[in-house]
Amino acid sequence: MAVEIELNSERFVQLLCKLIGEAKYLQNNPPKFIPQEDRAIQHVKEVLEPFSTAKGGPIQIDHVTFVEGRGNLILTYNPSGRKRTVAFVGSHLDVVPANPETWNYDPFKLTVEGDKLYGRGTTDCLGHVALITDLFAQLAEKKVTLNFSLVAVFIASEENTSIPGVGVEKLVELGKLDHLRDGPVYWVDSADSSPCMGTASAAMWTLRGKGRLFHSGLPHKGINSQEFVNEAVTYLQKRFYAEFPPHEKETDYKFATPSTMKPTLIKCSEGSVNQIPPWTEVQGDIRLTPFYNIDECVKKVEGYVKEINDDPTILPTRGPCSKYVITADGVEYRAKLDFKLNGSPLRGIACNLQSLGYKHLEAASSEVLGADSKPYSLTGSLPLVGDLQAAGFDIQVCGYGHTSVYHGDNEYCSLSCMRNAMNIFSRLLNKHNA
Repeated sequence: MAVEIELNSERFVQLLCKLIGEAKYLQNNPPKFIPQEDRAIQHVKEVLEPFSTAKGGPIQIDHVTFVEGRGNLILTYNPSGRKRTVAFVGSHLDVVPANPETWNYDPFKLTVEGDKLYGRGTTDCLGHVALITDLFAQLAEKKVTLNFSLVAVFIASEENTSIPGVGVEKLVELGKLDHLRDGPVYWVDSADSSPCMGTASAAMWTLRGKGRLFHSGLPHKGINSQEFVNEAVTYLQKRFYAEFPPHEKETDYKFATPSTMKPTLIKCSEGSVNQIPPWTEVQGDIRLTPFYNIDECVKKVEGYVKEINDDPTILPTRGPCSKYVITADGVEYRAKLDFKLNGSPLRGIACNLQSLGYKHLEAASSEVLGADSKPYSLTGSLPLVGDLQAAGFDIQVCGYGHTSVYHGDNEYCSLSCMRNAMNIFSRLLNKHNA
């Protein structure tokens, strides 16, 4: 039986309206915002429970919770008991915080203006939750026969994982997703409708430079931590770009940029303008294309830091009184760096472009979008996709919101893009069903 499904726009918008209405309670930025993902799950279950196996239908609904109020939802459409799987994973139930004062719309209420649906989570990622929910409802309504088991996993705690043991990482740890190795896993949490072929590893870092406090009128008796840490960052960047240059495979995967290491935030000790600051702290990130190993990269950077700490004089100074090793009152003072990662790195992915999972997605996208289907890669990062691929899952990445408003003010998705997405899913399932 051919899969012929178009978006039920009325049901999609109604569900999305309810989900965005919960977005205030789905914001994820502990300790200020701790989401309650079950508030979203209740609305999904309301749509799908009439088709549940508990009521004689074809959809198995598993509400899996490790932390009270913060569930994950696993849906399985398997009326014929097939063991081979196709899975949609990664659409998450939490959102990044939104400040109503900087929006033109209420971020916690769905606003419809023509083709645009505004609200926090419309693109990332409640729009995908509503889309896939409608897909499952229509499969059940139409009694579609598949020669595989279709699984969807709506996950908790994607936007911030500082509270461990809540979402997909715990599902994987406990083997709840092991059966998905039998087929492709489509991670539905990117954007712009075309297949995403690759993402970067990401490591967030903090570098603190320690100097010596002194009156700025006697600079030869102090060590300027601002000058020191800025020169140190330059040294680290030069070493990084020499060892992790653009990789030849980045062209094949159409990465927009190569690997980068850069500072993004800086602060120093409080004091007056006539004091040499005793410490300065820089934060930044490493974005590493998936053809390099992020663990090896971090070890290299730690080695660069050690080189400086072993001999701070390898760094350039700024003027005759700028020194990173001084002797004052018979005591030697040396500038020092402390380097640490802010959490564990995210591992990037280069999708297997030879798998049927990718080929079917690329073909279905081209059939629906025509010349507008342009597979791409970017040095943004997704949680766990690299780990899952390393564990034997065929991970493919797609999404149907808009990169331009990801995590931004006035976030929206387009109803037309969601209609196209459902057409892509319909063709995709047909190809796997052949």
